[in-house]
Amino acid sequence: MNSAIRHFPILLLSFLLFGVNTKAQEPQPVAVAATDSSALSKRTYIYLLHADVTKFDKRRDPDATILVGDVVFRRDSMYMYCDSAFLYRQQNSFKAYGNVRMEQGDTLFLYGDFLDYNGDTNLARVRNNVRLEDCTSVLETDSLDFDRNINLGYYFAGGTLFDEQSTLDSYWGEYNVNTKNAVFTDAVVLQNPQFVLESDTLHYNTNTNVATIVGPTNINSGANHIYSELGYYDTNTRQATLLNRSVVSNDNKELTADSLFYDAIAAYSEAYGHIVYADTISKNMLTGDYGYFNEMVDSAFVTDRAVVMDFSQGDTLYMHADTIWAVSHNLNTDSLYRQVRAFHHVRAFRSDIQAVCDSLVFDSRDTCMTMYKDPILWNNGQQLLGEEIKVYMDTASIDWVHVINQTLYVDKLDSVNYNQIRGKEMIFLFKDKRLDEMQVLGNVEVVYFAMDEDSLYMGMNTTTSGKLNAYMKDGEMNKIVVPTESTGVFYPMSLIPADKHYLGNFAWFDYVRPISKQDIFLWRGKSRDMQLKKIERSNVPLPTLDRFKEKE
Repeated sequence: MNSAIRHFPILLLSFLLFGVNTKAQEPQPVAVAATDSSALSKRTYIYLLHADVTKFDKRRDPDATILVGDVVFRRDSMYMYCDSAFLYRQQNSFKAYGNVRMEQGDTLFLYGDFLDYNGDTNLARVRNNVRLEDCTSVLETDSLDFDRNINLGYYFAGGTLFDEQSTLDSYWGEYNVNTKNAVFTDAVVLQNPQFVLESDTLHYNTNTNVATIVGPTNINSGANHIYSELGYYDTNTRQATLLNRSVVSNDNKELTADSLFYDAIAAYSEAYGHIVYADTISKNMLTGDYGYFNEMVDSAFVTDRAVVMDFSQGDTLYMHADTIWAVSHNLNTDSLYRQVRAFHHVRAFRSDIQAVCDSLVFDSRDTCMTMYKDPILWNNGQQLLGEEIKVYMDTASIDWVHVINQTLYVDKLDSVNYNQIRGKEMIFLFKDKRLDEMQVLGNVEVVYFAMDEDSLYMGMNTTTSGKLNAYMKDGEMNKIVVPTESTGVFYPMSLIPADKHYLGNFAWFDYVRPISKQDIFLWRGKSRDMQLKKIERSNVPLPTLDRFKEKE
């Protein structure tokens, strides 16, 4: 068809409505009537650029101009296309039907089956099979309102946003074409090949691919899980900055803190403020105010009020140090083991046992905790100390203890009298969380108070020997066995010499002993004159303690 003949109806209509126009080649505004000339001058009109057929139907809609076939409108830089439309000139608006398309530049495209557009408010309501395309982002829904004043589209009955990496579903959402910011609420699900994010409210930027968490949110990736109510998650780098007591966890470990940084690819976390790191399998917990956690090597480093709590044996053990570091070795092998190291000002408390030292190491291979530099261990009214103390654990509590060099055992009887034993090396067996039996080897010296059946003092024994065995009853010393070649003296209570009442290295460190789980934070070291002597030794092994050879 000749183009002049095809456009004749539109030209004729324009002539009848607007009169002769010296700029006939320019499209004419569809709204021409206004009661206020100033309001008319401020209006931004919708221009009708093309329609195959123009007609009127007063019975159907007396205010509408009916346009059919290849309909094209323009308002400012936005072009709008459809199969047919009802044009309302007075209202500066139209309703479009069939293959609706809106285009702005070469980046923004909006599709649907129906469009209700108001030129004065610049609001487009698009319905059914709606698709908004903006650069690399696509939004699909059945109902979308698009405010062209701020280039903001929002839906309210379910929609899906796609970008190059993720798919985001929600019941309500909005998308800003200018800022690329999207807001989603109600049943929000962000799916990515690497993870799934579920939330009730989420902000997302399609340029940066950063999700801003502003409500209860769960992020699942394999065995790893994040819970947060405030923070940021970069879907490109999979790095998260999480606030307000967020949680990072896997199958058996859970990390909670005031704020967290988590890198899912590098598999590490940094935590700040009131940290709680719980291991449900090992039944222990680390707390502190700063921590670094590496999933690759299964390590945890905590400092600043660092505490490890072990509740695997019923009664919880609390241990504080300046720094606590736990790391696993030989991961994914049959030789897996774990070490816990505590550095400086170590203090531990449990109802049946307390300890202090400068540093210690726990090794799961032999379930041994080795205490270094002025270690002291208390069990009820008894005190053990030496240069080094090894504590071997079983599933219930302490199994046995090995004290090495400058050893001293003290059993407090009252405010004046103490049973005392010292030697080069000591072994203590425990039963039902109490000392049950002991053996001492090398330069043994004893101060022991004998009692009758009524627990009245009969006198004091002093003994020197090469070795000694002692046995407890109800946690108190009951019997001492020494070789026949040992030497000793028995003193009645009234005839005890002043210089024999205590061994040369006697000390009762009650002022050092932790008295509660809160007291582990208050460091109290030995007085300077009570420090152990520094002794240089060659590496000559001591004779074996035969009775405990298997255990050691």
